[in-house]
Amino acid sequence: MSIPLRQKIGIGYYLVRQHLRGGQRYPLVLMLEPLFRCNLACSGCGKIDYPDAILNKRLSVADCLGAVDECGAPVVSIAGGEPLIHKEMPEIVQGIIQRRKYIYLCTNALLLEKKIAAYAPSPYLTFSIHLDGLRGRHDASVCQTGVFDQVVKVIKQTVRKGFRVTVNCTFFQGESADEAAEFFDFVMGLGVEGINVSPGFSYEHAPQQDVFLQRQATKQLFRDIFRLGRQRRGKKRWVFNQSSLFLDFLAGNQTYQCTAWGNPTRNIFGWQRPCYLLVDEGYAPSFKSLMEDTDWSAYGSGRNPKCANCMAHCGYEPTAVNDAVAHPLKTLSVALRGPRIAGAMVPDIPVNIDADARK
Repeated sequence: MSIPLRQKIGIGYYLVRQHLRGGQRYPLVLMLEPLFRCNLACSGCGKIDYPDAILNKRLSVADCLGAVDECGAPVVSIAGGEPLIHKEMPEIVQGIIQRRKYIYLCTNALLLEKKIAAYAPSPYLTFSIHLDGLRGRHDASVCQTGVFDQVVKVIKQTVRKGFRVTVNCTFFQGESADEAAEFFDFVMGLGVEGINVSPGFSYEHAPQQDVFLQRQATKQLFRDIFRLGRQRRGKKRWVFNQSSLFLDFLAGNQTYQCTAWGNPTRNIFGWQRPCYLLVDEGYAPSFKSLMEDTDWSAYGSGRNPKCANCMAHCGYEPTAVNDAVAHPLKTLSVALRGPRIAGAMVPDIPVNIDADARK
């Protein structure tokens, strides 16, 4: 089971309560970025290109816990930058655990062996460790040799110590289904709880813009991957730390609009509009202002050219989760049979000419 029953029940209760209240917009996961400083320079990320005055900024413990309280989401994804660089990260994590929120602490794991003594295993804490493929693929993605081997060693150590561990991976241009399937087989052999997978989004400040997948290529890639998954006889089943409907969406079987407010981002600049991937759209001074004052109709599939090829988890996982709550029988069917891997793909949302003109 990729997500423990206790966590599923807690999140499910939150979702049902929101639906019963008739809420139109509510968060599912708080994306908390306490710093932008990192100890790697990945090809698909431009965070460390900020000047030192920005890279030296940190959200305080009070800032982080205040954001958790203000947002109210049941899950907190702590990213960055590299969160383990933050000297007060253990206090931040402990404060969130005390609030009974589920934490996914996203890390490249290079500092985890040194820092892990400051943390204790908890059902509320998961180390979400970045691994973008097997040795050659991952080391190329992070632009540094030897990282893959170090990360794999730390994953095994962290699992042995009794921590919840997942692997988060991003697929870029040039990824093959065979390569991805081999990688998934390898990851499941590490004893992790599950895999969180997403196609790369063309992050505006990324130093390399030719590495990102286009939308149609993404759908075909995931269909091919899931097809190989069904042909693996006698091997351990792949377990994903994501909803079955989101995986079905990646395979081109669901027509979804982005739900950017489902994963709101709080970082050193404030509450980022509309999501952590679009970095030049401005910031709100509070979570309330983010939800109420952002023109959400200006973003998403068919609405904004910046969003044209995006199928990232931060916008479409909340959509899939909401769909699952609204259509439990469809959800059960997809969960039992897996993503459809043959037949016509559903059409994309057509371009909204009026919205495009506004941009």
